[in-house]
Amino acid sequence: MSAAGNQSHASGDAARAAAAEHYAAPAETLIGAEAGIAELAESTAEGGAPASRLGQWAWALYEGARDPNIVFQIYVISPFFATVMMRDPVRGQELWGDIAAYSGYITAVLCPFFGAIADRGGPRKPWLALFSVLMVLSFAGTWFGVPDSDATQLFLVSAALVVNNIVFEFSNAFHGAMLSRIAPLSRIGGLSGLSYALGSGAGFVLMLIFLLLFLLPHPAIALPDHVAERLSGPVSAVWMLVFAIPLFLFTPDRPRSDLPLRQAIYDGIAAVMSTLRSLKRYGNVAHYIGARTLFNDGLTGVLTFSGIYIAGTFHLDALPMTAFGLLIVLSGALGGFFGGWLDNRFGSKVALLITVGGTAILFALGLTMGPDRLFWFFIFDPHGAPVLPVPLFDTWPKLVYAVLACLNAAFVVGAYANNRTMLARIAPIPKMTEFFGLMSLSGTAATFLAPVSVSLLTAWTHSQRGGLIAIVVLLVAGWLWLLHVKEERAAPEVQ
Repeated sequence: MSAAGNQSHASGDAARAAAAEHYAAPAETLIGAEAGIAELAESTAEGGAPASRLGQWAWALYEGARDPNIVFQIYVISPFFATVMMRDPVRGQELWGDIAAYSGYITAVLCPFFGAIADRGGPRKPWLALFSVLMVLSFAGTWFGVPDSDATQLFLVSAALVVNNIVFEFSNAFHGAMLSRIAPLSRIGGLSGLSYALGSGAGFVLMLIFLLLFLLPHPAIALPDHVAERLSGPVSAVWMLVFAIPLFLFTPDRPRSDLPLRQAIYDGIAAVMSTLRSLKRYGNVAHYIGARTLFNDGLTGVLTFSGIYIAGTFHLDALPMTAFGLLIVLSGALGGFFGGWLDNRFGSKVALLITVGGTAILFALGLTMGPDRLFWFFIFDPHGAPVLPVPLFDTWPKLVYAVLACLNAAFVVGAYANNRTMLARIAPIPKMTEFFGLMSLSGTAATFLAPVSVSLLTAWTHSQRGGLIAIVVLLVAGWLWLLHVKEERAAPEVQ
């Protein structure tokens, strides 16, 4: 489950939606389908021949190469950072919010330029190679973190995390932009979904390997205290180094462009500004993009800070936190199916109201939990007889919080899935790609909202719980704004 990776396939979704409603199947595609060679006959959204199945799978596997590090950040690295490196969950949550905020500021400034390069520049794989190397190096930065870290060690780990977050977002733009060139129109949605599945599945597999090798008692491997957490970044770096290679070997790239880099950037920025100006003629779509900017940042905030909160509140170390992460990843995968069912059964707007509203309620309920209380008012003895013989579920507050968190993960992933289909239902067909790009840009440009709000509130209230109220506010504000959006297709602009 990827808190930041949900933007990466916007252009592909746009092309798929446009194709479904705007293109008639050409005769050669129909003949190819009858002959069992439809993929050979069908062209891509950009009009060329699709990549081989191996090339398409290699593209999707790139998501599985990089996404596990995000899972480690949420459930291993952020708790280690706050509760071990700093020994202060409140101050740790505040600094973690600052790290995410600085990443968001830089990304917001540079994203339009890199997006323009992805759209109008030459080959994408050289840029992806650069970003991949930077991700591998920054993933490994957690090795510099030690218990009670000094200022230098905190700076090194924080800088690595900032670089990690920034280049991850840039890789989204270039990786997603390849989709419409490598897959036939009928396979874009399925290939996009496959990449999400490989990302979630890879996160689960690598965390399970990490748990079995480094956290559970093992006769051949006996690590000193907290070395496992320090290794989590390098482990995910090696994983990415290995599983990113197929994309560069088997996935075809766009040919070199004669358009100078400066001109590509200029044209791309001009296109974004043109789309922004057109929003005044598409008020319903503009309202949706605004609402989505708020609640999407709230959804990302839930993923970003949930690991720190449960580790600091219930005093959990790496072993139960890794087990907790495995449960959350599985729940999120089920949430994708749940969100799809809601969307098909009730429509995108109702599905979003359910999933975003459910996330706000479940996350708010989680903030009322503590080691000695359920929903704030029901007091329990944290040293009483264990409910279950498992550290993560040995008290009723822990058990109930884990259930709430699993349900919350399902609603978060469902909301991520629903928010793209909503735009596909309401944007004008001729401007579909532009509006998907604008939605992606607005989401990336506003990634600092949740971390800045959480950091400021945490410092003001001197409380993890108080700081995370900001996420509930973002979710509720976006939900209320969504009420004003109509699920109806905008009429194309009359020329």
